[in-house]
Amino acid sequence: MLCAIYRSNKRDQTYLYVEKKDDFTQVPEELMKSFGKPVFSMMVNLGTREKLATADIEKVKQELTERGYYLQVPPPTESLLNIHLGSDNK
Repeated sequence: MLCAIYRSNKRDQTYLYVEKKDDFTQVPEELMKSFGKPVFSMMVNLGTREKLATADIEKVKQELTERGYYLQVPPPTESLLNIHLGSDNK
């Protein structure tokens, strides 16, 4: 299963996976507006990989099959206050 990966020019560490290069017909218009202009990153053969850097490869395959796209967003940033408070309890 081949897919094209694009990064967002509006949102840091946000990527959009689609089944065919430059084909965004399955991606909702509102998502495309908030994503911004897609910047091509790479083509990936999901069939020959066991894992991806930060996304669950099985979830990516499932979303591509069911919805025609997968949106990868960055993990939530951890609160520095919570980190600080947690270190005081040790």
